Amino acid sequence: MNVTRRGFLALSAAGTVAAPALLSVSGRALAQSKPIRVGYIADYFGTSLTAIADDQGLWAKHGLEPELKVFTNGPIQIQALGAGSLDFGYVGPGALWLPASGKAKIVAMNALGLSDRVIAQAGIATMADLKGKKIGVPEGTSGDMLLRLALAKAGMQLSDVEVVKMDPSTVVSAFASRQVDGAGIWYPLVGVIKKTVPDLVEVAKSADFYPANSFPSAFVARNEVAEQDRETVMKYVAVLKEANDYRAADVPRSVEITAKFLGVPADPLITESQNGKFLTSAEFVAATRDGSVASWLKGLNDQFVSFGKLQNPLDPKDYYLGDLYSGG
Repeated sequence: MNVTRRGFLALSAAGTVAAPALLSVSGRALAQSKPIRVGYIADYFGTSLTAIADDQGLWAKHGLEPELKVFTNGPIQIQALGAGSLDFGYVGPGALWLPASGKAKIVAMNALGLSDRVIAQAGIATMADLKGKKIGVPEGTSGDMLLRLALAKAGMQLSDVEVVKMDPSTVVSAFASRQVDGAGIWYPLVGVIKKTVPDLVEVAKSADFYPANSFPSAFVARNEVAEQDRETVMKYVAVLKEANDYRAADVPRSVEITAKFLGVPADPLITESQNGKFLTSAEFVAATRDGSVASWLKGLNDQFVSFGKLQNPLDPKDYYLGDLYSGG
């Protein structure tokens, strides 16, 4: 899941109270706790572990006092990391080309997104049926990635369809008004579209390509913090691991906690939570040690190269601190 994809709260929960721009843990931090600045994105994937850590008092438990800042996307957080105004952040799969280009270090994986879809208007049943048709897609997102994978699987190229680049909210309105024949987009936005176009057809989904092609989201650290303050990084990772296992053990409860934290209705978060694969920390450790995480990241790198985002991406071992996460 990526960055620009997070406009869904405005679409799905119009009129609700927006997430505050700046939050901090109060009444929990110990005097000797280390102050850190942590970014998050206001949706389930981008907030749940931060919300759980806040709800369960995990920051103080692990000796941290966070200043929590909400962002609309991953690239802006990477910019903040580079400017020195943020220590840690969250990015979806569409923004992972930035760590792969040396802009930040991945300190932990978050979840595997299975929410992406290639959808089409009624009467279009397969990717082949989309040949020559207009397809709306937010460029460089996981929806774009899935579209390319689905075309290749069908023996087609991007030039076989008419790609119309647009932001996520425009995809929703364009598809609903039948200005496009198809779209590369994700849940919960697909659910929003279905309210207007209930007979839309899902011609491809991200689960069709798992695990060979995965869409992981991750937590990142400022390069200087990763290189010069491993103790703080380890504390942050410890918080993430504990929150991650809480979520994996009780996703419905984690949705409630996240909705309360964000001040939004739970329904769109429930939909989002149902379209992800949530591994335990032990499973992430195993996936790190057996090379699965590196494989996910290399798969994304290949796609970023094909997008023209990267020419020579770093090897995952150079930007994912897997040894730190797995304990050696």
